[in-house]
Amino acid sequence: MVDRMPEWIKRYFSKPRLKPYLRAAGGDPRAAMRLYRWNVEASAALYIPLQCVELAVRNALHDCLVAKYGRPDWWEVAPLDGGGHDLVVKARKKCEDKERKRSKEQKRRRRPVTVDDVVTELTFGFWTTLLVSRYDRVFWVPTLHRAFPHVGRRDDLYDDLWAVVRLRNRVMHHEPIHGDGLAADHARIYRVLDALDPDLSKEVRAMDQFPSVLARKEDALE
Repeated sequence: MVDRMPEWIKRYFSKPRLKPYLRAAGGDPRAAMRLYRWNVEASAALYIPLQCVELAVRNALHDCLVAKYGRPDWWEVAPLDGGGHDLVVKARKKCEDKERKRSKEQKRRRRPVTVDDVVTELTFGFWTTLLVSRYDRVFWVPTLHRAFPHVGRRDDLYDDLWAVVRLRNRVMHHEPIHGDGLAADHARIYRVLDALDPDLSKEVRAMDQFPSVLARKEDALE
């Protein structure tokens, strides 16, 4: 099926990348390329709600933990497990490497890595793991529930967040997202935003162009 596509497409997009689109398009190379373009358009449209939910969750959790531990670098005293601690160390090292490179390129003195640097570098997955059940008595019950004043069950929130993390990673790594579960994953973004703040959720919806892009998906295959 891939062999029926133009050479420039196979050369610059690679056969393994194109195969999922060809399968979804029933082997039609033209429909596969239309679906590929739709996938790019859908990924671009999802960037706004994904960016908003990641920033909002990160900042809400960080603020709660700063208040609980009384210091901006709360991870230095919080009882993170080994995996969480390793992610903090990795984030700090990445910040240090970036600053070392910048100072060398700009020929200036290296500045110390700040708390904000580390917070920004910590992955969305790291923040989501703070809501895992093993942290209930450590983080959720004492403080993190305050970040989601409109939440129902923590377990449901955690499941929604992990689905959003997986979607975010697929989008940012240019992977296929055209499967049947895309509408459900998009809905999960707004369940998380609603749990944080319904007004925030409303504002993000006003910017979100994804529903109109999703409605055009079938056109890509016709």
